[in-house]
Amino acid sequence: MKAHEIHLASRPEGWPTEDNFRAEVVDLPELADGQILVRNIVMSVDPYMRGRMNDVKSYVPPFQIDAPLDGGAVGEIVESKAEGFAVGDAVLHGKGWRDLAIVPAKGASKVDLSAAKASAYLSALGMTGTTAYAGLTEVASFKEGDVVFVSGAAGAVGSLVGQIAKALGASRVIGSAGSAAKVARLLELGFDAAFDYHDGSVAEQLRKAAPDGIDVYFDNVGGEHLEAAIGSMNKHGRIAMCGAIAQYNSTEPTPAPRNLALAIGKELTLKGFIVGSYAHVTEEFRAKMTDWLGSGAIEFDETVVDGLDNAPSAFIGLMKGENTGKMVVTI
Repeated sequence: MKAHEIHLASRPEGWPTEDNFRAEVVDLPELADGQILVRNIVMSVDPYMRGRMNDVKSYVPPFQIDAPLDGGAVGEIVESKAEGFAVGDAVLHGKGWRDLAIVPAKGASKVDLSAAKASAYLSALGMTGTTAYAGLTEVASFKEGDVVFVSGAAGAVGSLVGQIAKALGASRVIGSAGSAAKVARLLELGFDAAFDYHDGSVAEQLRKAAPDGIDVYFDNVGGEHLEAAIGSMNKHGRIAMCGAIAQYNSTEPTPAPRNLALAIGKELTLKGFIVGSYAHVTEEFRAKMTDWLGSGAIEFDETVVDGLDNAPSAFIGLMKGENTGKMVVTI
């Protein structure tokens, strides 16, 4: 059988372009014992993938030149040589960026497409939702009554963070986003206040939105947003550092935050995290999220791009903030 795949053609310098990707058709080998062949239905593009395009040591290995990229995907098994996995089963796995994938059974988990659509397992019920929940509850030690600020709040993770905070009893939730339409959507989702960071100083807009300060900052952006949050933090505030999308494509060092010394007197906690270290909360999170989705307490948005060949443009659009909620590619 032949698979259509998207390969990394070259490493980006600054912003990625279409030239950094290449579509390929490859012959697939026979399945080995313990493997399954999956026809992908939908795949995810995520900000962390930009870091993997650089040839640097990180918490996940870099993508290799002239090899397929990978990432979260949901598909249907079309052949199986693994016990417990049958043809027709739907599975979540990490071999996206291709239409057919050979997946080790230990790297796949079965999902129920009668309970939720395939893309939900890439967003609200998947790694995205777990990231939001673990970052807020475990990393930032959220407690009822906290004032919470979320940057990149109209994105897949940020929009869930704000809604989860409200569901758990936050006294006020503020979000920043990149357009008036996204700000309006955040207010529809239950955020108490939201602002467009293009409209002026982030620090000034945050002070107006949270005149009594903030207790928790969920950081998806870094840079100016992190500096502003530190300035508005109350004593013993907590910062969960999930991403720094503002500097992923920078070719020069970013100066902010320039006020880090405030963390001393305010006795702040700044903690970076990756979702893989919080697998122990997955069962708890999924039970709660299933209830929240069922009751309508939480919604999740998607920006859907059709066609594997359009995955590079979807990823580039994600980097430019063209998505509301999760960016997914149907295959």
